[in-house]
Amino acid sequence: MNILMLLLVISIIVVAEYIFINGEKLEAIFLGLWAPTILGFMNYFKHRT
Repeated sequence: MNILMLLLVISIIVVAEYIFINGEKLEAIFLGLWAPTILGFMNYFKHRT
């Protein structure tokens, strides 16, 4: 499960950078902010007991 989520985060970063390079800066920033959000949720659920 963690590997799948990390692959999702990496793919989000790659797609956001691609969109940013193509000139859609605001959309890329919005999409790029999802990566740390997902990592934060992963961290929260990992340490919640």
